[in-house]
Amino acid sequence: MSTTRAYAATDPRSPLAPFTFQRRTVGADDVRIDILYCGVCHSDLHQARNEWGGSSYPMVPGHEIVGRVTHVGTNVTRFKVGDMAGVGCMVDSCRHCHDCADGEEQFCNQAVFTYNSPDSHTGGITYGGYSDNIVVDQAFVLHISDRLDPAGAAPLLCAGITTYSPLRHWQVGPGSKVGIVGLGGLGHMGSSLRTPWAPIPCCLRRRRAKPRMPSVWALTRW
Repeated sequence: MSTTRAYAATDPRSPLAPFTFQRRTVGADDVRIDILYCGVCHSDLHQARNEWGGSSYPMVPGHEIVGRVTHVGTNVTRFKVGDMAGVGCMVDSCRHCHDCADGEEQFCNQAVFTYNSPDSHTGGITYGGYSDNIVVDQAFVLHISDRLDPAGAAPLLCAGITTYSPLRHWQVGPGSKVGIVGLGGLGHMGSSLRTPWAPIPCCLRRRRAKPRMPSVWALTRW
């Protein structure tokens, strides 16, 4: 176990405040990451304020995590000390249901989320990336290229994959038209994707706001 410093919500009304807790000891399949950056997702606010129900306190939010590997377990083969690594919104699953077998662990009935989720290792709840380190099974840790700005890479682990995934799923390609509803956290990320198969999108809005944003994000229509 190791003492970890964090920021936590202690109830739905209080602001985040300094908090310390014990991270689990690194197991045979685990990677310990010293957190350098953690994105702020709007779902963190929903969870901290219990706007979706089911929140447990104290809560340490954060699931857009980028940092450097400082310790690896004896069975770890995918990472070494010094690697840049990332953790998104999940840290475990059952590993044997049909969803896990299909590589869609997010649909697993026993999915363990990065925070505010039952933690089978400790018997408590999981604590997220608003902290100085995290211990995660290597199967749920991602490599982060040294060529990426780590601060800019962090939001790719939630907003990025949320917008990238449907483009891939629906096989968006040359000649496709993409509409993005709103230019908030997800919208700005979706409009930033630039690959040979992703056309420049248009953005749909409900009111006249952010008038300079279309030129910034090269939207075709606003």
